[in-house]
Amino acid sequence: MPIPTLAEKLQWLKPAPATPHEIECAAKLRQGDYEIGVQITNDILDEAMEIFVRSSRSYFGVSGDSMVAIFTAGGDLINASCGTYLHAIIQPIVIKFILKYYSENPGIHDGDIWYTNDALYGGIHNPDQVALMPVFHDGKLLAWASAALHTTETGAIEPGGMPVSAKSRFEEGLNLPPIKIGENFKLRNDFLEFYAVYGLRAPAMFISDLRARCTTTDRVRARLLELVEKRGPDYLVGLIRKMQDTAEAGARQKVKSLPDGKFRAVVFNDAIGWTPALVRSCFLTLTKKGEKITFDFAGTSPENPSSYNVHTQAVVGHIANFMYEYIFHDLPICSSTFAPIDFEFPEGIILNPGKLAATSCCVFIGMQARNATHNAFAKMVFSSEKFWHQVAAAPGSQHTSQICAGLSQWNLAVSDVLSFSLNTQGQGGRSGTDGMDSYGFAWCAFGRAPDSEQVESELPLSVMLSQHWRDSCGHGVHRGGSGAVQQWMIHKMPNMVSMCMGNGSKVPIGQPLFGGYASSPIPGISIRKADLLKQMKEGNPDLVMDHRTIIEKGTIHGDWKFELVARTPKVYEEGDLLFGFSGGGPGYGDPLERDPESVMDDLKKKIISDWTAQNIYKIAYDPERRKVDIEKTRQQRQEERKARLARGKSYDDFQQEWAKKSPPKEALLYYGTWPDAKPTGPVFRP
Repeated sequence: MPIPTLAEKLQWLKPAPATPHEIECAAKLRQGDYEIGVQITNDILDEAMEIFVRSSRSYFGVSGDSMVAIFTAGGDLINASCGTYLHAIIQPIVIKFILKYYSENPGIHDGDIWYTNDALYGGIHNPDQVALMPVFHDGKLLAWASAALHTTETGAIEPGGMPVSAKSRFEEGLNLPPIKIGENFKLRNDFLEFYAVYGLRAPAMFISDLRARCTTTDRVRARLLELVEKRGPDYLVGLIRKMQDTAEAGARQKVKSLPDGKFRAVVFNDAIGWTPALVRSCFLTLTKKGEKITFDFAGTSPENPSSYNVHTQAVVGHIANFMYEYIFHDLPICSSTFAPIDFEFPEGIILNPGKLAATSCCVFIGMQARNATHNAFAKMVFSSEKFWHQVAAAPGSQHTSQICAGLSQWNLAVSDVLSFSLNTQGQGGRSGTDGMDSYGFAWCAFGRAPDSEQVESELPLSVMLSQHWRDSCGHGVHRGGSGAVQQWMIHKMPNMVSMCMGNGSKVPIGQPLFGGYASSPIPGISIRKADLLKQMKEGNPDLVMDHRTIIEKGTIHGDWKFELVARTPKVYEEGDLLFGFSGGGPGYGDPLERDPESVMDDLKKKIISDWTAQNIYKIAYDPERRKVDIEKTRQQRQEERKARLARGKSYDDFQQEWAKKSPPKEALLYYGTWPDAKPTGPVFRP
C-alpha cells in the first residue's frame, strides 16, 4: 500500500467530476432549497465548533484554532467552520486515500471512527490531528464529517509535539497514517490504551482532545442525518452538488477578473531550528492567465536535515489561509474554489522534501509561503479596480512559541503551548486602513487569546503583565496592527521545563508593501533568579509593570539573557521570568504620507513611541500637549524626501553593487548555492 505520491495529492486536491445521479439530484432542488440548505450546513458546523471549543483540553482547542467540516461521499470538501483554514482544503487527501486503499480491508462502515496525523498521508505535522466519520443512510455512504485540532504532545524527543532538534520523521513521536480507531460508534479501548502508553508526556490531555474531535465529528454526522430524515437523501446529495458547482463558478469568475501576468515574491528565513541560518524559504512565481492561476516554487532553497521542512499539501493549506481570508472571503470553504488553481513543486526543495524528512516545525516555513502569496497577489490585484481594496500586507507571523512541560500545581502532567503570543499577532496594513491590533493568529484569524486566569489555574505560572508591544508594528501610511507582550513567572511549583520554537529574531517574516516598514523581529528574553517577587512583597513604590520600562531601565534584577526566540529545553525555577511576544503586522505605504493625527492617536494608545513618531513619521509636535505643528511637520517630511533622493541610486548601479555581496559563509549552511539556492549535495538523515 503506497504512501500517496505528489501527483496523487495534487490530483486529490481537485474536486471530482459530477456523477449523473448528483446532477439529477441538484436539478430537483426547488426555489429556496439551496439557500436554506447552505444555511443549515452552516448552523450544523457552527454548533459543532462550539462543542469542539468547549470540550477541548489543549489551549489550541480552547482558543478555537480548529476546524469542523463536511465532505462529499467521494471526499471533496463542501463546507467548514474554521478557526483556521489551514486544514480545510487538504483533508480530501486523507479521505480519498481511505476510499482508495481501505474500502475492502478493513472496510468503511457506519459507525467507523478514523484518525490520522501523518503529514505523508495529507496532514500538516504531527500535532495536527483529525478525526473523521462516514455518514451512512440506509447503508449508503452520503458524506463524511471531520474535526481537526492541534494537540501539543506527540511523544517526540522534545515536549510539545514540535521537536526543533528532530532530523528525521523517526524523532517526531506519533506518526499515525489513517487508521480506524472506533467501530459501531465506540472508540476502541485497545487504541486508547496504545495512546496512553505510547510515550506521551501528558496522555490525559491527548486523550481528552481525541475524544473532543470524535464527539464533534459525531455531532455533525447526527445533524446531517436529521436533515436527511426530514428532506430525503437525494436532497442532501443535490445540495452538496450545487454547493460545489456554485463555489467553482464563483472562484473561476473571480480568477478570470484578475489581471493576467507573472508576479514574483521571495521570502527568507533567518534560522533553521536553533541554528541561525539564512534560507530562501519561498521563491514564488505566480502566473495568472484567463481562469487559471499557477503557483510555481522553483528557486526555493533545498530541504535540510531539520524539522523545518514542509510537505506540499501543508504549503497549500497555508495558502488557503490567505485565499479564504482575502480573495475568496465571500465564497464557500469548498474544494471547488481551488479548481482553477494549480501547483508546481520541484523535488527536494524545503517545500517538497523527501519522505524521511522531519516536518514537525513545518508551520514556520509554511507561513512564509503564505506571506509570499500575500505579496504576489498584492502586485497582481493592486491595478484591479474591483479588488484593489482587498490588498493587505501579510499578518505578523513571528511569535514566541513557548512550551511548558512538567507537573502542574495540581500534580497533573502537562505539556502545552502558551497561546497568548500566538493569538495576539497584528494584522498587516491594508489598502484603506491600518491592520487590526492583536487581531489573532496568522494561522487562525479567529483564534482567541486565552484568559490569563485560566492559564494561571491550570499551569504553574503567573501572568505578570499583558499589554500591546510598543513599536512592534510595521509603519506606513496604514501601519500594521500592534503585537502584544506577556511576562510569565514560574510560580506555585519549584521548577518547570520550558523551550521555545520559532523564527524571526533577525529577519522579519512578514514583508511590507509599497514603501511600508517591516515589523519588529522577535527576541528571546528570560530572567533567572529574578527579584520581581521580592520587590512586590516589599511594596517597591518605583516598580512599574510596563514592558518598555522594564527592558530599557532594567527595573527587574537577575540573570538576564537575550537570545534567538527558538531556545533549547531548560529547567526554570520558581520566580524565574519568561517573556512572550507576538509579532506586529507589516506596514502598507510610505509612513511620510500618514495622517499626523493618526500618529498622535498611536502615541496616546502607546502603540508607538515618541522616537518613532519623530524619526519614522517625521512628526513635529508638543510632547506635553500632544499637539501637532502642521507646518513644521510638512517641512520635516519634505526634507526627508529630499534626503531620500540624495541617497538614491540608479537600478543598474544598485544591481552592480548588490551582486557583489554575499552573507557570511556560515549563514549559508542550509541555503544551497548562493544566490540561486540549488542543492549542494544529498541530505543525510540519521
